Amino acid sequence: MTSNEPEHQPHGHSPASGTPQGHGHSHGHSHGPTAPVSRHLRKVIAAVLIPFALAVGVGLIALWPGGAPSHKPSGVGFDQETQTARVVRLTKVDCADVNAQQQQQMQQQQQPSGPSGGGQQQAQSCEQATIEVTSGKDTGHRFKTVVTPDASRRYTEGQGVVVAYAPKAPRNLQYSVTDVDRSFPMWVLAAVFALAVVVVGRLRGILALVALAASFAVLTMFILPAILQGSNPLLVAVIGGSAIMLIALYLCHGLTARTSVAVLGTLASLLLIGLLGSVFTGWAQLTGNTDDQTGLVHSLFPGIEIRGLLLAGIIIGSLGVLDDVTVTQTAAVWELRDADPTASRRRIYGAAMRIGRDHIASVVNTLVLAYAGAALPLLLLFSIARSSVGTVATSEVVAEEIVRTLVGSIGLVASVPLTTLLAVLVVSADRAGAVGRRTEPARAAGPGPGQPGSRRGGRGRRRKR
Repeated sequence: MTSNEPEHQPHGHSPASGTPQGHGHSHGHSHGPTAPVSRHLRKVIAAVLIPFALAVGVGLIALWPGGAPSHKPSGVGFDQETQTARVVRLTKVDCADVNAQQQQQMQQQQQPSGPSGGGQQQAQSCEQATIEVTSGKDTGHRFKTVVTPDASRRYTEGQGVVVAYAPKAPRNLQYSVTDVDRSFPMWVLAAVFALAVVVVGRLRGILALVALAASFAVLTMFILPAILQGSNPLLVAVIGGSAIMLIALYLCHGLTARTSVAVLGTLASLLLIGLLGSVFTGWAQLTGNTDDQTGLVHSLFPGIEIRGLLLAGIIIGSLGVLDDVTVTQTAAVWELRDADPTASRRRIYGAAMRIGRDHIASVVNTLVLAYAGAALPLLLLFSIARSSVGTVATSEVVAEEIVRTLVGSIGLVASVPLTTLLAVLVVSADRAGAVGRRTEPARAAGPGPGQPGSRRGGRGRRRKR
C-alpha cells in the first residue's frame, strides 16, 4: 500500500501530504482566487496582449484631440446657448389676453366637433409663469411665458428650469424655456445606484464604479472630441473601445490570465462586429443620417463621416454586453476546472457551452426588446400608417437599428464558443503543466530506502538537496 501513496497524492491533493505544493493548490480553491497559471502561458498571453495594449496607447496619443473644437452656437435644435433659471411667480390669466386663444381654436378645429364644443370652452384660463435667469451675463433678468391648459409640462413656483438664449432676437424674446432642471432627482438616482453597487459588490463594486468613471472619461475626453476634430469615427471607436475594455476588465477582475482570456475573446468578437457592420451597412446602403440630431451634427461639422459614425455606435454599443458574456464564460470554465481537476477538455467545454447557451438566449432577447422599447413611438407611427412589416423593416430608420442589433448579436453569439475554447485551452494546458510540477515533489516524498520504489524516491531526495 505504501508504494501507491506517491501516485495517490498528486491526484487527490490531500492536505495530509504535507507538501507545500498540495497546500497551495487547496488554499487557492477554498478561498476563490484564481490559481496562477504557468510561466509559459503567461508569456504566451503577454506576447499577444502587450503589443495590443501598446498599439492602443499609441493610437490614443496619435489621435488625442486635445479638447472639442471651438464652436459658436447656431441656435438650432440642441445647438444653442442655455442658462439656468427658476419660476418666481405663477398667475392665472385669460388665454385670449395673452394671445393663446388662437392656438386653442386651431387645436379644437382639428378635433371632432361635439355637442359640448361651444364658445365657453374657448375662454379657459391659462397660467403665466414669470421666469428669472439665474446664470450668465443676464442673471436677474425676468421674462414671462404662457402655459396653456393642454400643455404637457406644468410649472410650480420655485421650480428650476433651463432656458435657451437667442442673442439676435428682440430683447423680450431672447430667452425661452426649453426644459426643466432635473439635476437633483438624477443625482439622487445616481447616488442610490452607487450605494447599491457598493453594498452588494463591496470592493468589486467600488472598482466597477471607478471603471465606469474611466469609461465615461474616455468617451467624453477622447472619442467624442476626436470625432468632432475630423478623425475617422470607426478608428476612434476601435481605439477608444479597446481602451475602455482594457481599463474596465483589468480594473474590475484583476490582472490575471482569466481576465486576459476574456480580453482576447472580447477583442476577437469586436473585430467580427466591425467587419460585419462595415459589410452590411454598405450592402444595405445605410447612410446613418436618419434623425434630426444626426443631420444637425452633419450640417455643423460636414467633415464627419456619418456612416463611420454609425459603425462606431455599433462597436461601442456592443462592448458592454460582450464584456459581460466573455467574463462569464471564462469564469465558468475556471470554476468547472476547479470543481473537477480531472475533467477532460471536451467535458469542460461542453459544460461551459451549456451555460453560454442559456446566457445567449436571455441576452439576445434583451437586445431586441431594448430596441423595441426605445423605438416604440416610431413603431406606433408605422402601425397608425398601416404599413406592412416588410415596409417597416426595410425603411432606413428601422433597418439601421436592425443591422445594429443583429450585427451586435452575431458578435455576441460568436463570443461564447470562441471565449470558451480559449479558456479551455488555457486551463487545460496549465493543468497539464501543474500536474507535472506536482508529481515530481510528491514522488520525492515517497517511501524510503528498502521499501518498494525506494530507488526512485532516493534519487529524488538527492536531486532536491
